[in-house]
Amino acid sequence: MTDASTIYALSSAPGRAGVAVIRLSGPAARDALARMVKGPPKPRYAAFRTVRHPTTGEALDGAVVIWFEASSSETGEDVVEFQIHGSRAAIAAVLGALGEIAGCRLAEPGEFVRRAFENGKLDLAQVEGLADFVEAETEAQRRQALTQVGGVLSKLYDGWRTRLIEIAALTEAAIDFADEGDVSASSLAEARKRASVLAAEIAIHLDDKHRGEIVREGFRVALLGAPNAGKSSLLNALARRDAAIVSAEAGTTRDVIEVRLDLAGLPVIVSDTAGIREAASDIEREGIRRSLVAAREADLIIWLTETDDSNLPCGISRETSLVIRSKADLAPDSRSGGFAVSAVTGEGLDRLIEGITQRAKQVVGDRTDPVLTQARHRQSLEDAVRDIETFLNEDSAAIELRAEDVRRAAHAIGRITGRVDVEDVLDQIFSRFCIGK
Repeated sequence: MTDASTIYALSSAPGRAGVAVIRLSGPAARDALARMVKGPPKPRYAAFRTVRHPTTGEALDGAVVIWFEASSSETGEDVVEFQIHGSRAAIAAVLGALGEIAGCRLAEPGEFVRRAFENGKLDLAQVEGLADFVEAETEAQRRQALTQVGGVLSKLYDGWRTRLIEIAALTEAAIDFADEGDVSASSLAEARKRASVLAAEIAIHLDDKHRGEIVREGFRVALLGAPNAGKSSLLNALARRDAAIVSAEAGTTRDVIEVRLDLAGLPVIVSDTAGIREAASDIEREGIRRSLVAAREADLIIWLTETDDSNLPCGISRETSLVIRSKADLAPDSRSGGFAVSAVTGEGLDRLIEGITQRAKQVVGDRTDPVLTQARHRQSLEDAVRDIETFLNEDSAAIELRAEDVRRAAHAIGRITGRVDVEDVLDQIFSRFCIGK
């Protein structure tokens, strides 16, 4: 690392709490501990100590103190943790004291994790999994992120990259022994055989219906229908709060309003949209345009109608839709055998929630094999497959070019875990973290 400073930050949530954690990482961490605590504990042992100002010696707080040597820390540097009382005054006092120690500075967002990456404690795929784990809101997101932090995806992608390097070696051998026809031909044939198998494996991994990304970002549900079909009322009933304005005036909803739900551990995003009709104004036309965009991006469309008509508008597939008769409390004697709900009485809401949950489970599936979770990973793998297919399908006589195809494929997969130069994506990845992470 080029930055030899020691960084510090509040690593627990900001605000008042029972306990707050302040962390340091860097070459001056051990010296800072010695200056602020009398009798520092042994590495990896927790001890209760009085934390003092490094210059005045004033007692700042009583704290549980732990320090880790670089070889066994999560950043690959000496790390110190002060577990102090969580009052704003105590936090400010300890942070202020650390700021007066030469070589110590406040950490930037994601800097602790970035140092862990740069010191080989985590690869980029694990870093992204850690970011997802911190942001996880549902059980499915937690499980998926924890799997990625554990290195399951990294192991898969590193294995593919290793196989590509072996294929590259066989191709290079075909170049080196070009004057020995049999050796060159057999080496290239083996390389093509292995590349074909690998391309098929990656293609299967890519053909996953985006289920990992859906778990990470949320299963999207769009409420569509004519004006006053009950979309906003249904959104409020599902959210159990007044998320959208409800009015008898047609065209009240002009923009897409979203609420996030946790259904059986799956993240679900429900969007209320403007009513579909011939718009009377530019503002309403824009609202309808946004409704259609939400419909195109949705994993499930719920079409609300006040009648027994179960027909869907042109362009909406029944495979990705549910037709719901709304306002069931106003027409309790309807002979429709369809699905009816009432946001007023709650009739049909449990059934609707179960229907949404089952659709989400069908899309996500219950497979336990590693799944793609990031658009960045998908793009890199698509690049790799394209390069492998070029290797397999283009002129094999231009063997130097075919060797370059394999190298490009290995480079593309290496970008996922950071096994190659990926400076262009580092800032974007680490900026997702809070200051103390």
